[in-house]
Amino acid sequence: MKKLVKKLLAVILTGAMLLSFVACGSETEDTSTNLSTNSSTTAQTTENSDIDTSEHVTVKFVVLGNRPTNGRLEAMLEKLNAVLTEKVNAELDLQYVEWADWQTQYNLLLASGDDSIDLITTATDWLDAWPNVKKGSFMPLSEDMLKTYAPQTYASVTAEEWEKCSYDGEIYLIPENHYTQYTNHGIIYRGDWAKEANLAAINNFTDLGKYFQYVKDNKENVIPWDVSGTAANGNALASGYIQSNTDNILIEGIPIGLSTLFYGTSKDDAYTVTSPYMVGTTFEEFALMMKEWADAGYWREDVLNYDGDTRELLKAGASGAEQHHTQTYVTDDRPNMDIKLPGSEAQFYSFSEPSKNLVKTSITHGSLAVGANSKHAQRALMVYDLLRNDEECYRYINYGIEGSDYIINDAGELDRPDGWDQSIDALESNFWCGRNDDLELVNARYYKGSADMYSNYNTYAIDYPYGKFVFDTTNVSTQIAAMADVCASYIPRIAFGKVDDPKAMVAEFREKLKAAGYEEVLNEVQTQLNASK
Repeated sequence: MKKLVKKLLAVILTGAMLLSFVACGSETEDTSTNLSTNSSTTAQTTENSDIDTSEHVTVKFVVLGNRPTNGRLEAMLEKLNAVLTEKVNAELDLQYVEWADWQTQYNLLLASGDDSIDLITTATDWLDAWPNVKKGSFMPLSEDMLKTYAPQTYASVTAEEWEKCSYDGEIYLIPENHYTQYTNHGIIYRGDWAKEANLAAINNFTDLGKYFQYVKDNKENVIPWDVSGTAANGNALASGYIQSNTDNILIEGIPIGLSTLFYGTSKDDAYTVTSPYMVGTTFEEFALMMKEWADAGYWREDVLNYDGDTRELLKAGASGAEQHHTQTYVTDDRPNMDIKLPGSEAQFYSFSEPSKNLVKTSITHGSLAVGANSKHAQRALMVYDLLRNDEECYRYINYGIEGSDYIINDAGELDRPDGWDQSIDALESNFWCGRNDDLELVNARYYKGSADMYSNYNTYAIDYPYGKFVFDTTNVSTQIAAMADVCASYIPRIAFGKVDDPKAMVAEFREKLKAAGYEEVLNEVQTQLNASK
């Protein structure tokens, strides 16, 4: 029945599009060309003259992050919206899902069916894209719709890539397939302090503990890792330990809450499902080490209730480390610490380095979806096509206003005006689902050692092996909900050492997961993974 409803909706949408074309009184022209930059604001059209844009609309775009309060976003949007109005008679409004409880708030927003939402930032690995497809939160996008309203984007995605963005034969996601990045996680730490501790480089948890102890003993008013003990940070720490100490490959696309629970055994045995949380001694060893770290005072006593900004504390010299990924280190932490803390020589311990079990970033790590109830889906796609492919719009949404937010230096690279401070002046538009290497400017401030980092990763990273795996939760939705509650209750406490007996707590955690339906979910993941080959 669901398939029949989808097909009927697709027929109705196609029919409505054809009627609008007939009403304009001309045949459809080639839509693969760029959108016109010379149309008037009273009767807007693209180079496909059959698209009527005479009604001015506002396109609401859901993005992740804390909405900035420095005025730079509003100033940029005023400039960008003037261009969007000229080109497609539309303006952009960004709706932020802020980092406080972002996992819950994001899915609640999508489940609300809000018909004012047009464009949605999503991802298959960290933003529950496939579960939200199945819940009906996203609109299916026909090839005709994409060709007509986002022609440049459509042409830049291969048939194989569109297949990875499809479910049940229909396209739901637009991939960020033309942007080079590594988003493998790890620990960012101060290289100068590591050298003082006689640690030439940190590439395992044992040496990381030695570094934290040195900071604890020798750096007054500094917390070795001033981390917030959220479920997200607990999961990241636990999965980081697993990545460093096993050959396992994380299977993405499992709902948030269980997002780090299931793994492929190894690169060579990627389709045999396992969970180091449940089998072997790795998770017990992790729990014991984290208890030692907590008792040693490597983070705050009230870590589970603390909500400070670890990244800013690191840049201010008040924390010895933070956990995030390569992209953050290259684009933010290292360059800004070089400015704020000269000589700090921030370094990055990639969790993948000891085990070499790294997979390359999936093209759906950053994806765009259209809200299922969007009133302006066609115009929203036209706006997205401009943000992703039009140089003027691309620079506004990604870099801001030239002269205020950025400058182009004598070498032709993107730089910042005198006195610009990322922590204070950042644009924070967070356009993470349409970046384009063809339009990216070389950033003069980014860490120049990134090329060597990427070269190292490329020697052992593999393509993500589960690109066609879309987990259907229908048969185990009750068990998944129960298991997610168990993980939310136990993992933060285990990860940040807030337990009396780590081994006993891990045993209790495992029993709770089994009672919640772990075996049923494991078998379902294995069955569906086999079918996806």
